[in-house]
Amino acid sequence: MSRAFLTTVCGMLALWSTLMVNLALAQSTGKQCPQPRFTGQAPPEYLARKNPVPENAENLEAGGRLFKAGSAGACSVCHGEVGSGDGPLSEQFKPPPRDFTCAKTVNDIPDGQLFWIIRFGSPGTAMPDNPQFSDQQIWQIILHLRQLAK
Repeated sequence: MSRAFLTTVCGMLALWSTLMVNLALAQSTGKQCPQPRFTGQAPPEYLARKNPVPENAENLEAGGRLFKAGSAGACSVCHGEVGSGDGPLSEQFKPPPRDFTCAKTVNDIPDGQLFWIIRFGSPGTAMPDNPQFSDQQIWQIILHLRQLAK
């Protein structure tokens, strides 16, 4: 076996080990900050998107209302009223819902990635797709998420 091959294998084993430790921590505590990501990368046409909705009081308020809406599909049912990942349904999910109060978690996710996750859900997690929201509503929710992390 070549030295390059062994180096590659060792590197892959180290990465795998780190990922498994992070996954175990996230599942056991649910409060790791930042939380490891479980969702694949959005397609390039989504990933490159920037939030076109101005960060003003009206849009922040609208995003907050959508996040906390009283329906069963409200974000807060899983993510909690303040976005800390501790909503009434949160205990039943593995991995746990995202903690949006963790600035490192939220700030490291591009706008387009957040848009894609909210619109299409996150396979392998309990995050559902949300076809009921308009594009503008999703952008308003993203503004609210960024506010929660401040």
